[in-house]
Amino acid sequence: MDKKYDKIAFEFESAWKNITPEVQKEIFLFAEKYKEFLNHGKTERECIKQIIQRAKEKGYQDIQDIIKDGGPLSPGTKIYANNRGKSAALFVIGKEPIEKGMHIVGTHVDAPRLDLKPFPLYQDGELAFLKTHYYGGIKKYQWTTIPLALHGFIINKEGKTIEISIGESEEEPVFYITDLLPHLAEKQYQKKLKEGITGEELNVLVGSIPYREEDIENPIKYNILQLLHAKYGIEEKDFLTAEIEVVPAGKARDIGFDKGLIGAYGQDDRVCSYSALMAIFDVEEPSKTVAAFFVDKEEIGSVGNTSMQSRFFENVIAELIAIQSEPFHYLKVQRSLTSSKVLSGDVGAAFDPNFPEVFDQRNTAFSGKGVLICKYTGARGKSETNDANAEFLAEIRKIFEENHICWQIGELGKVDAGGGGTIAYIFGNYGADVVDCGTPVLSMHAPMEVVSKVDLYMTYKAYQAFFNASK
Repeated sequence: MDKKYDKIAFEFESAWKNITPEVQKEIFLFAEKYKEFLNHGKTERECIKQIIQRAKEKGYQDIQDIIKDGGPLSPGTKIYANNRGKSAALFVIGKEPIEKGMHIVGTHVDAPRLDLKPFPLYQDGELAFLKTHYYGGIKKYQWTTIPLALHGFIINKEGKTIEISIGESEEEPVFYITDLLPHLAEKQYQKKLKEGITGEELNVLVGSIPYREEDIENPIKYNILQLLHAKYGIEEKDFLTAEIEVVPAGKARDIGFDKGLIGAYGQDDRVCSYSALMAIFDVEEPSKTVAAFFVDKEEIGSVGNTSMQSRFFENVIAELIAIQSEPFHYLKVQRSLTSSKVLSGDVGAAFDPNFPEVFDQRNTAFSGKGVLICKYTGARGKSETNDANAEFLAEIRKIFEENHICWQIGELGKVDAGGGGTIAYIFGNYGADVVDCGTPVLSMHAPMEVVSKVDLYMTYKAYQAFFNASK
Protein backbone atom coordinates (compact mmCIF):
# COMPACT_ATOMS: atom_id res chain seq x y z
CA MET A 1 0.00 0.00 0.00
CA ASP A 2 1.17 3.53 -0.75
CA LYS A 3 2.72 4.97 2.44
CA LYS A 4 0.91 8.29 2.08
CA TYR A 5 -2.42 6.51 1.68
CA ASP A 6 -1.63 4.25 4.63
CA LYS A 7 -1.21 7.33 6.86
CA ILE A 8 -4.55 8.90 6.03
CA ALA A 9 -6.74 5.83 5.45
CA PHE A 10 -8.26 4.01 8.42
CA GLU A 11 -10.19 0.93 9.39
CA PHE A 12 -10.83 -0.73 12.76
CA GLU A 13 -8.73 -3.84 13.46
CA SER A 14 -9.24 -6.88 15.63
CA ALA A 15 -8.54 -5.99 19.25
CA TRP A 16 -6.91 -9.38 19.76
CA LYS A 17 -4.01 -8.40 17.45
CA ASN A 18 -2.56 -5.91 19.94
CA ILE A 19 -3.17 -7.99 23.09
CA THR A 20 -0.14 -9.37 24.90
CA PRO A 21 -0.29 -12.83 26.54
CA GLU A 22 -0.33 -11.11 29.95
CA VAL A 23 -3.32 -8.94 29.02
CA GLN A 24 -5.10 -11.94 27.51
CA LYS A 25 -4.82 -13.72 30.86
CA GLU A 26 -6.34 -10.64 32.50
CA ILE A 27 -9.15 -10.64 29.93
CA PHE A 28 -9.96 -14.28 30.57
CA LEU A 29 -9.91 -13.80 34.34
CA PHE A 30 -12.25 -10.81 34.03
CA ALA A 31 -14.57 -12.94 31.89
CA GLU A 32 -14.72 -15.69 34.52
CA LYS A 33 -15.84 -13.20 37.17
CA TYR A 34 -18.39 -11.77 34.75
CA LYS A 35 -19.83 -15.23 34.10
CA GLU A 36 -20.33 -15.68 37.84
CA PHE A 37 -22.25 -12.40 37.92
CA LEU A 38 -24.50 -13.67 35.13
CA ASN A 39 -25.02 -17.03 36.82
CA HIS A 40 -26.32 -15.32 39.95
CA GLY A 41 -28.21 -12.57 38.10
CA LYS A 42 -30.96 -14.13 36.00
CA THR A 43 -33.44 -11.36 36.91
CA GLU A 44 -33.23 -7.61 37.44
CA ARG A 45 -33.77 -8.10 41.18
CA GLU A 46 -30.95 -10.64 41.42
CA CYS A 47 -28.62 -8.26 39.58
CA ILE A 48 -29.44 -5.31 41.85
CA LYS A 49 -29.01 -7.51 44.91
CA GLN A 50 -25.49 -8.40 43.73
CA ILE A 51 -24.66 -4.81 42.84
CA ILE A 52 -25.65 -3.45 46.24
CA GLN A 53 -23.97 -6.27 48.15
CA ARG A 54 -20.71 -5.70 46.27
CA ALA A 55 -21.01 -1.93 46.76
CA LYS A 56 -21.37 -2.41 50.52
CA GLU A 57 -18.26 -4.57 50.53
CA LYS A 58 -16.43 -1.73 48.76
CA GLY A 59 -17.44 0.79 51.42
CA TYR A 60 -20.46 2.38 49.75
CA GLN A 61 -23.01 3.88 52.17
CA ASP A 62 -26.80 3.85 51.85
CA ILE A 63 -28.05 7.29 50.79
CA GLN A 64 -30.78 7.01 53.43
CA ASP A 65 -28.10 6.93 56.13
CA ILE A 66 -26.35 9.91 54.51
CA ILE A 67 -29.62 11.88 54.50
CA LYS A 68 -30.32 10.95 58.11
CA ASP A 69 -26.86 12.03 59.23
CA GLY A 70 -26.86 15.15 57.05
CA GLY A 71 -23.57 14.34 55.36
CA PRO A 72 -20.82 15.26 54.97
CA LEU A 73 -20.19 14.68 51.29
CA SER A 74 -16.43 14.92 51.26
CA PRO A 75 -14.51 13.97 48.09
CA GLY A 76 -14.27 10.22 47.74
CA THR A 77 -17.50 9.51 49.67
CA LYS A 78 -19.12 6.42 48.16
CA ILE A 79 -22.90 6.18 48.10
CA TYR A 80 -25.51 3.77 46.82
CA ALA A 81 -29.25 4.28 46.33
CA ASN A 82 -31.67 1.37 45.99
CA ASN A 83 -34.96 1.81 44.12
CA ARG A 84 -37.35 -0.97 45.18
CA GLY A 85 -34.73 -3.65 44.61
CA LYS A 86 -35.05 -3.27 40.82
CA SER A 87 -32.79 -0.33 40.00
CA ALA A 88 -29.86 1.33 41.75
CA ALA A 89 -27.33 4.15 41.49
CA LEU A 90 -23.75 4.31 42.77
CA PHE A 91 -21.87 7.56 43.30
CA VAL A 92 -18.32 8.58 44.14
CA ILE A 93 -18.42 12.22 45.26
CA GLY A 94 -15.99 14.50 43.46
CA LYS A 95 -13.97 17.51 44.55
CA GLU A 96 -16.18 19.87 42.53
CA PRO A 97 -19.82 20.53 43.50
CA ILE A 98 -22.33 18.11 41.95
CA GLU A 99 -24.02 21.18 40.48
CA LYS A 100 -21.10 21.46 38.03
CA GLY A 101 -21.98 18.13 36.44
CA MET A 102 -21.04 14.47 36.65
CA HIS A 103 -19.58 11.66 34.57
CA ILE A 104 -22.33 9.02 34.33
CA VAL A 105 -22.57 5.53 32.86
CA GLY A 106 -26.19 4.39 32.59
CA THR A 107 -27.08 0.74 31.93
CA HIS A 108 -30.10 -1.52 32.33
CA VAL A 109 -30.42 -4.83 34.17
CA ASP A 110 -33.71 -6.15 32.80
CA ALA A 111 -33.73 -8.63 29.91
CA PRO A 112 -36.34 -10.21 27.62
CA ARG A 113 -38.12 -13.09 29.35
CA LEU A 114 -41.48 -14.70 30.10
CA ASP A 115 -43.53 -13.55 33.10
CA LEU A 116 -46.16 -15.73 34.74
CA LYS A 117 -49.74 -14.52 34.41
CA PRO A 118 -51.73 -13.85 37.63
CA PHE A 119 -53.60 -17.17 37.29
CA PRO A 120 -50.89 -19.25 35.61
CA LEU A 121 -51.44 -22.88 36.65
CA TYR A 122 -53.80 -25.14 34.69
CA GLN A 123 -54.23 -28.73 33.55
CA ASP A 124 -54.88 -29.93 30.00
CA GLY A 125 -54.24 -33.18 28.11
CA GLU A 126 -52.98 -34.98 31.23
CA LEU A 127 -50.28 -32.35 31.73
CA ALA A 128 -49.87 -29.27 33.92
CA PHE A 129 -48.75 -25.91 32.52
CA LEU A 130 -48.03 -22.32 33.56
CA LYS A 131 -49.36 -19.54 31.35
CA THR A 132 -46.98 -16.67 30.54
CA HIS A 133 -46.89 -13.18 29.10
CA TYR A 134 -43.66 -12.39 27.30
CA TYR A 135 -41.62 -9.31 28.31
CA GLY A 136 -39.61 -7.36 25.77
CA GLY A 137 -38.77 -8.13 22.17
CA ILE A 138 -38.35 -11.86 21.66
CA LYS A 139 -38.53 -14.34 18.80
CA LYS A 140 -41.14 -16.60 20.37
CA TYR A 141 -40.04 -19.78 18.61
CA GLN A 142 -36.59 -19.53 20.25
CA TRP A 143 -38.14 -20.18 23.67
CA THR A 144 -39.57 -23.60 22.80
CA THR A 145 -37.81 -26.93 23.49
CA ILE A 146 -35.06 -25.48 25.71
CA PRO A 147 -34.49 -26.00 29.46
CA LEU A 148 -36.16 -23.23 31.49
CA ALA A 149 -35.95 -22.09 35.10
CA LEU A 150 -38.27 -20.16 37.41
CA HIS A 151 -36.89 -17.17 39.35
CA GLY A 152 -38.71 -14.65 41.52
CA PHE A 153 -40.77 -14.44 44.65
CA ILE A 154 -44.26 -14.81 46.04
CA ILE A 155 -45.84 -12.78 48.85
CA ASN A 156 -48.24 -15.02 50.75
CA LYS A 157 -51.42 -14.06 52.59
CA GLU A 158 -49.43 -13.35 55.78
CA GLY A 159 -47.29 -10.87 53.84
CA LYS A 160 -44.19 -13.05 53.94
CA THR A 161 -41.89 -12.90 50.93
CA ILE A 162 -40.86 -16.32 49.63
CA GLU A 163 -38.02 -16.42 47.12
CA ILE A 164 -38.14 -19.01 44.34
CA SER A 165 -35.32 -20.29 42.15
CA ILE A 166 -35.93 -23.65 40.51
CA GLY A 167 -34.04 -25.17 37.59
CA GLU A 168 -30.44 -24.02 38.03
CA SER A 169 -28.82 -26.80 40.08
CA GLU A 170 -28.27 -30.37 38.85
CA GLU A 171 -30.64 -31.72 41.50
CA GLU A 172 -33.56 -29.54 40.45
CA PRO A 173 -36.01 -30.11 37.60
CA VAL A 174 -36.17 -27.77 34.64
CA PHE A 175 -39.25 -26.63 32.74
CA TYR A 176 -40.14 -26.70 29.06
CA ILE A 177 -42.29 -25.25 26.27
CA THR A 178 -43.37 -27.79 23.68
CA ASP A 179 -43.34 -27.39 19.91
CA LEU A 180 -45.12 -29.25 17.15
CA LEU A 181 -43.42 -32.32 15.69
CA PRO A 182 -42.33 -31.84 12.04
CA HIS A 183 -44.51 -34.78 10.94
CA LEU A 184 -47.64 -32.75 11.78
CA ALA A 185 -46.34 -29.23 11.13
CA GLU A 186 -47.47 -28.73 7.54
CA LYS A 187 -49.78 -25.82 8.42
CA GLN A 188 -47.22 -24.36 10.83
CA TYR A 189 -44.64 -24.34 8.02
CA GLN A 190 -46.96 -22.15 5.95
CA LYS A 191 -47.02 -19.41 8.58
CA LYS A 192 -44.67 -16.46 8.77
CA LEU A 193 -41.78 -17.10 11.14
CA LYS A 194 -43.05 -14.71 13.82
CA GLU A 195 -46.45 -16.46 13.75
CA GLY A 196 -45.11 -20.01 14.04
CA ILE A 197 -45.41 -19.78 17.83
CA THR A 198 -47.88 -17.29 19.31
CA GLY A 199 -47.71 -15.57 22.68
CA GLU A 200 -50.59 -17.66 24.01
CA GLU A 201 -48.73 -20.84 23.04
CA LEU A 202 -45.79 -20.03 25.32
CA ASN A 203 -47.14 -22.29 28.06
CA VAL A 204 -44.56 -23.86 30.35
CA LEU A 205 -44.79 -27.59 31.04
CA VAL A 206 -44.48 -28.16 34.80
CA GLY A 207 -45.96 -31.56 35.65
CA SER A 208 -47.65 -34.82 34.68
CA ILE A 209 -48.39 -36.94 37.80
CA PRO A 210 -51.94 -36.83 39.24
CA TYR A 211 -52.73 -36.54 42.92
CA ARG A 212 -53.45 -40.03 44.29
CA GLU A 213 -56.83 -39.38 45.90
CA GLU A 214 -59.88 -39.98 43.71
CA ASP A 215 -62.65 -37.56 42.80
CA ILE A 216 -60.38 -34.48 42.64
CA GLU A 217 -60.93 -32.15 39.72
CA ASN A 218 -57.70 -31.51 37.77
CA PRO A 219 -55.62 -33.93 39.86
CA ILE A 220 -52.33 -33.07 38.10
CA LYS A 221 -52.77 -29.37 38.78
CA TYR A 222 -53.75 -30.19 42.36
CA ASN A 223 -50.62 -32.33 42.77
CA ILE A 224 -48.46 -29.39 41.67
CA LEU A 225 -50.22 -27.14 44.19
CA GLN A 226 -49.60 -29.72 46.91
CA LEU A 227 -45.89 -29.85 46.04
CA LEU A 228 -45.62 -26.05 46.09
CA HIS A 229 -47.49 -25.86 49.39
CA ALA A 230 -45.28 -28.50 50.96
CA LYS A 231 -42.06 -26.76 49.90
CA TYR A 232 -42.99 -23.08 50.08
CA GLY A 233 -46.21 -22.92 52.09
CA ILE A 234 -48.05 -21.15 49.28
CA GLU A 235 -51.56 -21.46 47.86
CA GLU A 236 -52.88 -20.82 44.36
CA LYS A 237 -54.19 -17.37 45.35
CA ASP A 238 -50.63 -16.34 46.24
CA PHE A 239 -49.77 -16.24 42.53
CA LEU A 240 -51.79 -13.02 42.45
CA THR A 241 -49.10 -11.32 44.56
CA ALA A 242 -46.02 -12.71 42.87
CA GLU A 243 -43.26 -11.79 40.44
CA ILE A 244 -42.03 -15.00 38.83
CA GLU A 245 -39.95 -14.93 35.67
CA VAL A 246 -39.27 -17.79 33.29
CA VAL A 247 -35.68 -17.65 32.05
CA PRO A 248 -33.30 -20.06 30.30
CA ALA A 249 -31.79 -22.58 32.70
CA GLY A 250 -28.05 -23.13 32.87
CA LYS A 251 -24.82 -21.27 33.36
CA ALA A 252 -22.82 -18.91 31.17
CA ARG A 253 -20.43 -20.89 28.97
CA ASP A 254 -17.33 -20.32 26.86
CA ILE A 255 -17.93 -20.69 23.14
CA GLY A 256 -15.42 -21.89 20.55
CA PHE A 257 -12.27 -24.00 20.63
CA ASP A 258 -10.28 -20.91 21.65
CA LYS A 259 -12.82 -19.93 24.35
CA GLY A 260 -12.80 -16.35 23.10
CA LEU A 261 -16.58 -15.89 23.28
CA ILE A 262 -19.18 -16.08 26.07
CA GLY A 263 -22.65 -17.51 25.57
CA ALA A 264 -25.27 -16.67 28.18
CA TYR A 265 -28.77 -15.38 28.79
CA GLY A 266 -29.31 -11.68 29.57
CA GLN A 267 -26.06 -10.21 28.28
CA ASP A 268 -28.18 -7.38 26.88
CA ASP A 269 -27.55 -5.42 29.02
CA ARG A 270 -25.81 -7.09 31.94
CA VAL A 271 -22.52 -7.08 30.05
CA CYS A 272 -22.51 -3.27 30.27
CA SER A 273 -23.89 -3.28 33.82
CA TYR A 274 -21.09 -5.50 35.09
CA SER A 275 -18.49 -3.44 33.23
CA ALA A 276 -19.84 -0.19 34.73
CA LEU A 277 -19.89 -1.73 38.21
CA MET A 278 -16.28 -2.87 38.02
CA ALA A 279 -15.23 0.46 36.51
CA ILE A 280 -16.76 2.65 39.24
CA PHE A 281 -15.13 0.45 41.89
CA ASP A 282 -11.77 1.64 40.48
CA VAL A 283 -12.57 5.30 41.22
CA GLU A 284 -11.38 6.93 44.46
CA GLU A 285 -11.31 10.78 44.46
CA PRO A 286 -12.50 12.21 41.13
CA SER A 287 -12.70 15.89 40.37
CA LYS A 288 -16.30 15.58 39.20
CA THR A 289 -18.72 13.21 40.86
CA VAL A 290 -19.05 9.92 38.97
CA ALA A 291 -22.17 7.77 38.87
CA ALA A 292 -23.15 4.33 37.63
CA PHE A 293 -26.89 3.94 37.13
CA PHE A 294 -28.53 0.53 36.73
CA VAL A 295 -32.16 0.74 35.60
CA ASP A 296 -35.12 -1.57 35.01
CA LYS A 297 -37.80 -1.67 32.27
CA GLU A 298 -35.60 -0.59 29.34
CA GLU A 299 -36.77 -3.54 27.28
CA ILE A 300 -40.41 -2.34 27.44
CA GLY A 301 -39.83 1.35 26.75
CA SER A 302 -38.33 2.66 30.01
CA VAL A 303 -41.70 3.13 31.68
CA GLY A 304 -42.63 2.71 35.35
CA ASN A 305 -41.20 3.73 38.71
CA THR A 306 -38.00 1.67 38.39
CA SER A 307 -37.21 2.82 34.86
CA MET A 308 -35.02 5.58 33.45
CA GLN A 309 -38.11 7.72 32.92
CA SER A 310 -38.95 7.65 36.62
CA ARG A 311 -37.66 10.56 38.73
CA PHE A 312 -35.56 8.26 40.92
CA PHE A 313 -32.13 9.32 39.60
CA GLU A 314 -33.11 12.97 39.51
CA ASN A 315 -34.45 12.79 43.07
CA VAL A 316 -31.28 11.15 44.37
CA ILE A 317 -29.20 13.92 42.83
CA ALA A 318 -31.50 16.48 44.47
CA GLU A 319 -30.94 14.83 47.86
CA LEU A 320 -27.17 14.90 47.39
CA ILE A 321 -27.13 18.53 46.28
CA ALA A 322 -29.36 19.48 49.22
CA ILE A 323 -26.75 18.01 51.57
CA GLN A 324 -23.81 19.48 49.70
CA SER A 325 -25.14 22.94 48.87
CA GLU A 326 -26.96 25.58 50.93
CA PRO A 327 -29.36 27.10 50.17
CA PHE A 328 -30.92 24.38 48.02
CA HIS A 329 -32.65 25.31 44.79
CA TYR A 330 -33.96 22.80 42.25
CA LEU A 331 -32.23 24.72 39.46
CA LYS A 332 -29.00 23.23 40.81
CA VAL A 333 -30.29 19.75 39.93
CA GLN A 334 -31.05 20.88 36.38
CA ARG A 335 -27.64 22.52 36.11
CA SER A 336 -25.99 19.31 37.27
CA LEU A 337 -27.78 17.13 34.72
CA THR A 338 -27.33 19.61 31.88
CA SER A 339 -23.60 19.85 32.63
CA SER A 340 -23.11 16.06 32.84
CA LYS A 341 -21.33 13.77 30.40
CA VAL A 342 -22.98 10.37 29.89
CA LEU A 343 -22.15 7.05 28.31
CA SER A 344 -25.39 5.20 27.73
CA GLY A 345 -24.04 1.72 28.34
CA ASP A 346 -26.06 -0.52 26.09
CA VAL A 347 -25.16 -3.27 23.65
CA GLY A 348 -25.15 -3.05 19.87
CA ALA A 349 -25.56 -5.57 17.08
CA ALA A 350 -22.41 -7.41 16.00
CA PHE A 351 -22.06 -8.32 12.33
CA ASP A 352 -23.33 -11.85 11.69
CA PRO A 353 -21.96 -13.36 8.45
CA ASN A 354 -24.89 -15.79 8.39
CA PHE A 355 -27.22 -12.80 7.82
CA PRO A 356 -25.08 -10.20 6.00
CA GLU A 357 -28.01 -8.67 4.12
CA VAL A 358 -29.22 -6.59 7.10
CA PHE A 359 -25.82 -5.04 7.90
CA ASP A 360 -23.88 -2.24 6.23
CA GLN A 361 -20.43 -3.81 6.62
CA ARG A 362 -18.71 -0.43 6.31
CA ASN A 363 -20.70 0.93 9.25
CA THR A 364 -21.30 -1.96 11.60
CA ALA A 365 -19.65 -3.43 14.69
CA PHE A 366 -17.72 -6.69 14.65
CA SER A 367 -17.09 -9.16 17.46
CA GLY A 368 -13.51 -8.82 18.65
CA LYS A 369 -12.87 -5.23 17.53
CA GLY A 370 -13.50 -3.64 20.92
CA VAL A 371 -16.14 -1.52 22.62
CA LEU A 372 -18.77 -0.02 20.32
CA ILE A 373 -19.77 3.63 20.04
CA CYS A 374 -23.16 4.07 18.39
CA LYS A 375 -23.76 7.70 17.44
CA TYR A 376 -27.47 7.11 17.01
CA THR A 377 -29.95 4.24 17.18
CA GLY A 378 -33.64 4.68 16.39
CA ALA A 379 -35.31 3.55 13.19
CA ARG A 380 -35.69 4.70 9.62
CA GLY A 381 -34.94 8.45 9.60
CA LYS A 382 -33.30 8.38 13.07
CA SER A 383 -36.70 8.56 14.74
CA GLU A 384 -36.91 8.22 18.51
CA THR A 385 -33.17 8.38 19.03
CA ASN A 386 -30.42 10.35 20.66
CA ASP A 387 -28.02 11.60 17.97
CA ALA A 388 -24.74 12.46 19.69
CA ASN A 389 -23.00 15.64 18.59
CA ALA A 390 -19.56 15.57 17.00
CA GLU A 391 -17.98 17.60 19.81
CA PHE A 392 -18.84 14.95 22.40
CA LEU A 393 -17.77 12.13 20.08
CA ALA A 394 -14.40 13.84 19.67
CA GLU A 395 -14.09 14.11 23.45
CA ILE A 396 -14.81 10.39 23.93
CA ARG A 397 -12.47 9.46 21.07
CA LYS A 398 -9.66 11.41 22.74
CA ILE A 399 -10.27 9.67 26.09
CA PHE A 400 -10.26 6.22 24.50
CA GLU A 401 -7.20 6.75 22.35
CA GLU A 402 -5.18 8.31 25.18
CA ASN A 403 -5.98 5.25 27.30
CA HIS A 404 -5.31 2.71 24.52
CA ILE A 405 -8.91 1.49 24.42
CA CYS A 406 -9.76 -0.69 21.42
CA TRP A 407 -12.98 0.80 20.11
CA GLN A 408 -15.14 0.88 17.00
CA ILE A 409 -18.14 2.76 15.73
CA GLY A 410 -21.21 1.31 14.08
CA GLU A 411 -24.94 1.40 13.45
CA LEU A 412 -27.60 -1.10 14.47
CA GLY A 413 -28.13 -2.23 10.86
CA LYS A 414 -28.92 -1.03 7.37
CA VAL A 415 -31.17 1.98 6.95
CA ASP A 416 -34.81 0.79 6.95
CA ALA A 417 -33.79 -2.74 8.00
CA GLY A 418 -35.32 -2.22 11.45
CA GLY A 419 -34.27 -0.29 14.51
CA GLY A 420 -34.20 0.00 18.26
CA GLY A 421 -33.46 2.37 21.10
CA THR A 422 -31.76 2.82 24.46
CA ILE A 423 -31.99 5.12 27.48
CA ALA A 424 -29.66 7.65 25.84
CA TYR A 425 -32.42 9.98 24.64
CA ILE A 426 -33.76 10.32 28.21
CA PHE A 427 -30.42 11.63 29.44
CA GLY A 428 -30.39 13.82 26.34
CA ASN A 429 -33.75 15.27 27.36
CA TYR A 430 -32.06 16.55 30.53
CA GLY A 431 -29.59 18.40 28.32
CA ALA A 432 -26.62 16.12 29.05
CA ASP A 433 -24.03 15.18 26.45
CA VAL A 434 -24.65 11.47 25.82
CA VAL A 435 -23.67 8.72 23.41
CA ASP A 436 -24.37 5.00 23.32
CA CYS A 437 -21.30 2.98 24.20
CA GLY A 438 -21.34 -0.75 24.88
CA THR A 439 -20.52 -4.28 23.81
CA PRO A 440 -21.36 -5.80 20.40
CA VAL A 441 -23.64 -8.85 20.73
CA LEU A 442 -24.50 -11.77 18.45
CA SER A 443 -28.06 -13.18 18.61
CA MET A 444 -29.35 -10.24 20.66
CA HIS A 445 -32.52 -11.02 22.66
CA ALA A 446 -32.15 -14.77 22.10
CA PRO A 447 -32.21 -17.14 25.10
CA MET A 448 -28.44 -17.37 24.67
CA GLU A 449 -26.56 -14.28 23.47
CA VAL A 450 -22.88 -14.16 22.52
CA VAL A 451 -20.16 -11.57 23.22
CA SER A 452 -16.41 -11.52 22.71
CA LYS A 453 -14.28 -11.55 25.84
CA VAL A 454 -12.03 -8.83 24.47
CA ASP A 455 -15.06 -6.62 23.74
CA LEU A 456 -16.29 -7.19 27.31
CA TYR A 457 -12.91 -6.19 28.69
CA MET A 458 -12.63 -3.13 26.47
CA THR A 459 -16.10 -2.04 27.58
CA TYR A 460 -14.90 -2.15 31.18
CA LYS A 461 -11.67 -0.28 30.30
CA ALA A 462 -13.66 2.32 28.33
CA TYR A 463 -15.95 3.05 31.29
CA GLN A 464 -12.95 3.11 33.60
CA ALA A 465 -11.18 5.65 31.38
CA PHE A 466 -14.34 7.77 31.14
CA PHE A 467 -14.77 7.85 34.92
CA ASN A 468 -11.10 8.67 35.42
CA ALA A 469 -11.34 11.49 32.88
CA SER A 470 -13.32 13.34 35.53
CA LYS A 471 -10.12 13.72 37.57
